Amino acid sequence: MPELPEITLRASEMKRRLVGKTIVGIKISQSKSLNVPKKTFIKALSDAKLLNVTNRGKWLFVETSKGWLLLNLGMGGEILLVTHERLPEKWRLIFDFDDDSCLVVNFWWTGYAHYVPSGKLNSHAMTGKLGPNALDLTAKDLRAMIKGQRGRIKSFLLNQSKIAGIGNAYIHDILFMSRIHPLREVNTLTDAEIKGLAQAINDGLKLSIDKGGAFYELTLYGKKGGFTMDDILIGYKKGKPCPVCGRAIEKIKTGSTSSFICSNCQPLA
Repeated sequence: MPELPEITLRASEMKRRLVGKTIVGIKISQSKSLNVPKKTFIKALSDAKLLNVTNRGKWLFVETSKGWLLLNLGMGGEILLVTHERLPEKWRLIFDFDDDSCLVVNFWWTGYAHYVPSGKLNSHAMTGKLGPNALDLTAKDLRAMIKGQRGRIKSFLLNQSKIAGIGNAYIHDILFMSRIHPLREVNTLTDAEIKGLAQAINDGLKLSIDKGGAFYELTLYGKKGGFTMDDILIGYKKGKPCPVCGRAIEKIKTGSTSSFICSNCQPLA
């Protein structure tokens, strides 16, 4: 699943290559990804000029002259800029542009392609409740957000209404770098630990961005990202030695999900 690093990169690529293009045709093969009827969606965005592309968490915000196109790849997928002569075999939506290029969106299972009229963005249910982008948080911000909260730190970090953009791909290394066990209660974190956590969020996500995102995700041009398993410290490396102390990395249950930890570097008590 693409997370904040990958979506940040897609937003940057799309802004660089798509702004100024006009949508002249739309094809849809998965109507359940829409928030409005298919005909309404097509009519709303036909002849729309693309003005800007940004992101928040795992959502792409495409601003057009006729409103907003919001994209979320759900459990995974691709967004590719191609021509009709190079269309991929699988696609869910195709946006044809006035220069004969097209934007192809594919969801591996299901995702979201929503239309929001101009001036109505704050009322969009799925993005209106998103917290701030993880990379925008300072230690001061994080400290204020944690104050008075209850629950476990992993659940807090994965809650998109609290912090937008962190998922299971990066959470393990973020907690490892901050030396915090995923089952720690948020109200037990010290100021020093919160400061370290804020730094770990920044370092963990920016490293992937600097390397072009995860190796299993594709860029707008169909190339794989450069952040590989060699760059991951402990995530998904059960039994491998901890890069700090050498103890075997463990896989433990943390609620409905699993976590990878070094029990020596991340003590629960």
